[in-house]
Amino acid sequence: MTPRQPTNRRPLAELEQGIPFTRRHIGPDDDQLRRMLEAIGVDSLETLADKAVPESIRDAGDTGHTLGLPAPATEAQALAELRELAAQNRPMTHLIGLGYHGTVTPPVIRRAVLENPAWYTAYTPYQPEISQGRLEALLNFQTLIADLTGMPVANASMLDESTAAAEAMTLIRRAARKNTSSRFVVDADTLPQTISVIETRAEPLGIEIVVADLSNGIAAAGIEGDFFGVLLSYPGASGVLRDQEALIAEAKELGGSVAVAADPLALTLVRPPGEIGADVVVGSAQRFGVPIGFGGPHAGYLAVREGLERQLPGRLVGVSVDSEGKQAYRLALQTREQHIRREKATSNICTAQVLLAVIAATYAVYHGPEGLRAIAQRAHRMATVLAAGLRQGGVGVEHEAFFDTVRASVPGRAAAVVEQARGLGVNLLQVDDDRVGITCDETTTREHISLVWKAFGLSVSDVDALDAETADAIPESLGRTSDYLTHPVFHSHHSETSLLRYLRTLADKDVALDRSMIPLGSCTMKLNAAAEMEPITWPAFADLHPFAPVEDAAGMLRIIGDLERWLAEITGYDAVSLQPNAGSQGEFAGLLAIRAYHRNRGEAERDVCLIPSSAHGTNAASAVMAGMRVVVVKCDDQGNIDLAHLREVAEKHADDLAAIMITYPSTHGVYEDTVREVCGIIHDNGGQVYVDGANLNALIGLARYGKFGSDVSHLNLHKTFCIPHGGGGPGVGPIGVRGHLAPFLPNHPLQPTAGPETGVGPISAAPWGSASILPISWAYVRMMGADGLRDATLTAVAAANYVARRLDEHFPVLYAGADGLVAHECILDLRPMTKATGVTVDDVAKRLADYGLHAPTMSFPVAGTLMVEPTESESLAELDRFCEAMIAIKRESDRVASGEWPLEDSPLRHAPHTASSIAGEWDRPYSREIGVFPAGDPGSKIWPPVGRIDQAGGDRNLVCSCPAPEAFES
Repeated sequence: MTPRQPTNRRPLAELEQGIPFTRRHIGPDDDQLRRMLEAIGVDSLETLADKAVPESIRDAGDTGHTLGLPAPATEAQALAELRELAAQNRPMTHLIGLGYHGTVTPPVIRRAVLENPAWYTAYTPYQPEISQGRLEALLNFQTLIADLTGMPVANASMLDESTAAAEAMTLIRRAARKNTSSRFVVDADTLPQTISVIETRAEPLGIEIVVADLSNGIAAAGIEGDFFGVLLSYPGASGVLRDQEALIAEAKELGGSVAVAADPLALTLVRPPGEIGADVVVGSAQRFGVPIGFGGPHAGYLAVREGLERQLPGRLVGVSVDSEGKQAYRLALQTREQHIRREKATSNICTAQVLLAVIAATYAVYHGPEGLRAIAQRAHRMATVLAAGLRQGGVGVEHEAFFDTVRASVPGRAAAVVEQARGLGVNLLQVDDDRVGITCDETTTREHISLVWKAFGLSVSDVDALDAETADAIPESLGRTSDYLTHPVFHSHHSETSLLRYLRTLADKDVALDRSMIPLGSCTMKLNAAAEMEPITWPAFADLHPFAPVEDAAGMLRIIGDLERWLAEITGYDAVSLQPNAGSQGEFAGLLAIRAYHRNRGEAERDVCLIPSSAHGTNAASAVMAGMRVVVVKCDDQGNIDLAHLREVAEKHADDLAAIMITYPSTHGVYEDTVREVCGIIHDNGGQVYVDGANLNALIGLARYGKFGSDVSHLNLHKTFCIPHGGGGPGVGPIGVRGHLAPFLPNHPLQPTAGPETGVGPISAAPWGSASILPISWAYVRMMGADGLRDATLTAVAAANYVARRLDEHFPVLYAGADGLVAHECILDLRPMTKATGVTVDDVAKRLADYGLHAPTMSFPVAGTLMVEPTESESLAELDRFCEAMIAIKRESDRVASGEWPLEDSPLRHAPHTASSIAGEWDRPYSREIGVFPAGDPGSKIWPPVGRIDQAGGDRNLVCSCPAPEAFES
């Protein structure tokens, strides 16, 4: 009997592939997409592309199916390939040091924070009422750093230690108003990558770096003349532990301020820099539970003495009160944000390393002060016993006083010792032909130090006996006597049960992508798929040291190489550098490449950077950091670059024009059809074109920067390529360049070959920046393929246009391009409503929290507006939920306009409504139900933990570390 053939039979080859990843990543299904397109007034995504995207930037080589990318893999296939690549990395014990240390990430922190979408999918806490969990965790971080360093104020993290040191240099220069010197002195015993990064930062600013051996003081080093600051290291890069108090006093007597790069784990045992006169303290919190990860991401830190807090770069969390008088947290001193200060900004950094700072702070909460001290003692004792065994075997040890690093003297044998150690599975540091460095850490065991002795040709039979007879290597005069981490939070959660519940309590105070869409214009809050995230915690990636021999990281380097090629292909550039570890750093690196290119051609006078008035403020700040003069180009009434004004200023500066920085699609969310003409005007006048890649999510598969006239772009992998925002970091901002700029990409921080006339030095501490999170973007591209990436772009454009169509009659869409279409985001104009009712953009943002929604981007790039970017990952139901909330809020404003509700006593002005706000008496002109259940579904209510926060009051009374429990009882 012949079996019946099913009518819907599918080929086995098709079934074997399973469900494509694009079906998981792209939110709307076919039916939802059809309804969206109908509302927009087009019949297909292709028609939408033809209508919205200017023909002038598209050509036959820029359609998605022609991109030279691998065919899309399933989630299982991509993970299998990543496991194969991970297996190519060589597992080693790293005792290299150089600012990177082995550490143990407690499993509860790994699972409840690093692998938890409630933490890694959150956005920067600009809406503090629904970000209280992240803000509290960051306040814990600030308290941790302030306590350990002995400084009164620390910020909410920096990008890495080296860039933090560079920021300290510029901070000191700004603060030293009476000191006009341009010289900055750096102790030679500083991490080599930090010296390199400082030199890169200093040169465009006209700062002279003097590297000198300060072990015997400034005068003894032969330093003559003025200087505005000094950078010391404590302990030194060599491991030596010196009393720096006299040296700091000498520097100050000579008119300079002092920054100290300090190991925070060492500060649990040694006197903190704040007690010996430091003005600024910088470093890395990596060894507080954050894996090495081939160099990052890690939370750098920066702490300052009293009087410098308003000079701090980056972000600062402060304590204020809400509308009910309850303690509440928020970002403080936001006037320092770069989108406000632009070319007058004190730094171009507009982000932090929030996720990593949360991990480091939680590590301190879990271990408490005694636990941290025990971890430090372990690292110190391992190093002390190691040194004792070396001396016992006749090997010279360079320093008597040290914390965790031993420098051994083996004349002419250093390479042989290091190679012998590698054969035993241990990586040591070859300092030079005669010296070897060994750094111990939390993971170092007695077996490890025995292997090190063996590499030196020694054997110690009784390690315990050697331990018993060996004194500590920290002089008594340098021992710490002051308390730290006295706040109850560092004493309350030492059991896993307690910590798990504390972390859950914090997460429940936030709104992240795991609870709601976050429709932030210019920020692209899209799906961060679990399959993309999974590999970052694999030991084969997480435990790699960035300065180990490259053969140890063959698999990781393959990922880096693949990603560089794929990004170049997607953008139309010829070369890509993955070193910049944030978008701001990518901007800086791109401008340095342009600057070096001009100088290499003998045109050093080209230093003018044209920036449209609509540009993100980091553009102007980056240009100033790169030694350029900013000239603003006007925009017309539609938000487009004013071509007549552009031509006028470009011709005026034809002899000194360096570059223009533009964003494409524009900051106003429009595909400007004049972009080729803009590029031509700049090139005709001798300049280079920098296109900010923040909006690349509207271009992939449709057009390529390098093919329509751009010379260099930074790409936000934490936007377009799915690296999660992590509450405000990590980010990755690689740059793509055309061939003529390729020689001027950032180079290796331990092998800087650049000079002011030839190239660019390193711009971050690690060779490949935040390498451990690059597998996320690798997996995204690998699973989407060329067609999937193009579909994602067009769906994002469709989502933005759908929202624009639904809301235009309630909130006019401020800018649009051809056929009234926008790109991947739209700007809703709230100013007519505000003029008629007094209801502000702040009121709308806070009211959205009552609907369980995160507000769009507020008042950027136009004050009084909301910039909405839905992304391709949100379903039609979620888009409609947002639109319906916005329409309902508009109706509420109409009730204010009619006089039914006084503005000051309306749900808009009282928003957000907390659970406690509806308890007891209720004398407001609207019902409790309207206040707290505006969406009409009590079962799905997300309760804001605090009411509207007093921002200005918090800035007047700046509290930036964990306050005493009774501080706000009154």
